[in-house]
Amino acid sequence: MIQKLLPSLGDFAKGTVATAATLSTVGAGLLWYGQNYLIYPSAFPSGSRTEVANPGQFGIPYQNLELKTSDDILLRCYLLPQRIELSDHPDASHLEVKYETEDELIASRPTVIMFHGNGGNHGHRIPLAKIFYMRMRCNVLMMSYRGYGLSEGSPSEQGLQIDAQTALDFLLTTPVFSKSPIILYGQSIGGAVSIDLASRNPTKISALILENTFTSLPSLIPHALPVLSSVSFLCHQKWDSINKIPLIPATTPILMLSGMQDEVVPKEHMRALWEAVAKRGEKKSTNSGESPESKPGLERAKYMEFERGSHNDTCTQPGYWGAIAEFVNSLGHFGQPKAKSEGPAAISNRRKTPSNSIHKTTL
Repeated sequence: MIQKLLPSLGDFAKGTVATAATLSTVGAGLLWYGQNYLIYPSAFPSGSRTEVANPGQFGIPYQNLELKTSDDILLRCYLLPQRIELSDHPDASHLEVKYETEDELIASRPTVIMFHGNGGNHGHRIPLAKIFYMRMRCNVLMMSYRGYGLSEGSPSEQGLQIDAQTALDFLLTTPVFSKSPIILYGQSIGGAVSIDLASRNPTKISALILENTFTSLPSLIPHALPVLSSVSFLCHQKWDSINKIPLIPATTPILMLSGMQDEVVPKEHMRALWEAVAKRGEKKSTNSGESPESKPGLERAKYMEFERGSHNDTCTQPGYWGAIAEFVNSLGHFGQPKAKSEGPAAISNRRKTPSNSIHKTTL
């Protein structure tokens, strides 16, 4: 019942004065007992638990993948391994290196694990996966968290952490993917999932791409649910990203993409996370004289702001995908794909994914 009444944290935050007055009376109890329904509205939008699009509907070859977690939850996923014949596909970028086998191709290309926001399912993010797969020629692993889409179980912070680890372990233990550089792409709460996973696997992750995510859930409550500000300490779903960033090596490249018009996660959250990224590996001089602090965390990190980007449409802003393509290519583990019959700026200037084809999330 709560799931139906409170399908979206964003919608909830913009409720009427009457709703706010009611919540001020029962806020503490609601936050403690009902926060999982607020934070993980997996049934929103309608049909999200039963209707999951597949990559074939978007012209992408794929494999259905089922992963069993350590606590016996079945996760429904899509695996998009690179294929040699894609070089002849009109939407695919060309790879200058020739590969004898598909296993060789797959192992040589980066693999992107996509962690979605708090609404919908992995099928809603296929238009984004297509850009990684076709234009950047990355392998892609997409998954619906537990309690999302057709995956089993109920979502929670600990549960999503297990889900993310399960996806990573699959790649690390599958020979053809085990040597592929692994990139984590997280939007909103998916950014928190990415940061947590990288902090627990510091030598296994090649790079992170984070969009419109927050420092921690308790720190987000005063903005998203101001009526519950006084009881934010009762939020047991922490996602304490600000204190996990320092656990990610300064040598791990991080790209941060922030929408300046984000109405759900204030831009100050991304800026605070960026400051934490910059301080990774920082050492102060031990000499008696003052000297500038070393900031190795900035050497392979980049922060970009999109003036017109809101929480839901930053990924459609001009320059967004061009920045990601440049970042992926800069990792230097593999040959750069080249767009067919187009100049160097092709990746950033090619058609943008229409906003109405992307599911809008709220956290």
